Amino acid sequence: MVRGYLPVINTLAKGLHIRLGHSVTKIVRRNYGVKVMVEDGKTFAADAVVIAVPLGVLKAKRIEFEPRLPDWKEEAIAELGVGTENKIALHFGSVFWPNVEFLGVVAPTSYGCSYFLNLHKATGHPVLVYMPAGRLAHDIDKMSDEAAANFAFLQLKKILPDASEPIQHLVSHWGTDVNSLGSYSYDTVGKPHDLYERLRIPVDNMFFAGEATSASYPGTVHGAFSTGQMAAEECRMRVLERYGELDIFNSVMAKETHVPIQISRL
Repeated sequence: MVRGYLPVINTLAKGLHIRLGHSVTKIVRRNYGVKVMVEDGKTFAADAVVIAVPLGVLKAKRIEFEPRLPDWKEEAIAELGVGTENKIALHFGSVFWPNVEFLGVVAPTSYGCSYFLNLHKATGHPVLVYMPAGRLAHDIDKMSDEAAANFAFLQLKKILPDASEPIQHLVSHWGTDVNSLGSYSYDTVGKPHDLYERLRIPVDNMFFAGEATSASYPGTVHGAFSTGQMAAEECRMRVLERYGELDIFNSVMAKETHVPIQISRL
């Protein structure tokens, strides 16, 4: 994504009322609808809800459900794995590396193996992105940005001893970020593959979306997008069952009518 995901997000968000900085703490489910509570004490009422938070947030139980989720749903959340792959972007004054897509680090242990993504090839900017995964990513999560950038530069020096110092850096901490608590889902050894589908199945008027609910494309943006479309359609049909063919997004709707609400971590 040469320009990043922001253009995609802005396009999809057109015409929507999005509230940032509203960290959801509790969802109360009733036959007539749902109540969503956020950290500052505010409560939002809706007929239905789409839950698209990362699997790590669900596993950490950062959102309380009342009544609690059914056993089969909680098992799916517990048994799917969450992996971490961080990104450390190093911006240099000029390009000193070969015109390849990747620069790899080969080591005797999986902990030491990692690679750099060459953004200059795609964007024209002198940037390399270090991509640590597994236990290494978890350890980097605990470092300061400065320490993480220094570690990445030392890895680069193993490949290119004459590498010049970076002038800027940008570091992700997906494993410790409270809005993600991991980067992507994965199949755990000995567990059934249908856990993704179980995580996607609605619970009454709560609909689930996100990469961890995609049986075909877990761990991907297109997997998250496609399950979001499915959840939105299922949610729409649920509301139509209650209101018939009423245009629920019409601004002149009756005051007592609620609309669906989506919960995600941006």
